[in-house]
Amino acid sequence: MKKRTLTIRLMPDWKSGFRAAARKAQAKSCQGEELAFETPAVFFGKLTERRWELIRMLQGKGVLSIRELARRVERDVKRVHEDVSVLTELGLFEREEGGVVCPFARIHVDFELAAAA
Repeated sequence: MKKRTLTIRLMPDWKSGFRAAARKAQAKSCQGEELAFETPAVFFGKLTERRWELIRMLQGKGVLSIRELARRVERDVKRVHEDVSVLTELGLFEREEGGVVCPFARIHVDFELAAAA
């Protein structure tokens, strides 16, 4: 199986990022997989510390049931299910028969904070 890498970026102008990705796709160049957030607040709101814990626990482990994932992180199944739903919507997890999987061998977070001009 191909090892996949996800790059997470902060892109205030996310629409231009999508247009650039569309141009790369038309040119058939390798663009990798990306997830963009408009602001740091949105990024930290979606990718909380507990969700990162789920990502780290599932990364490279294959398919796990939500119940097993909850057991491994010692959390309530209902809350883990809610977090898994968010991570699945974002594309960080994929649902498969028997549970969920994190398909990414590497996740790179890329953002920069600069002084206002």
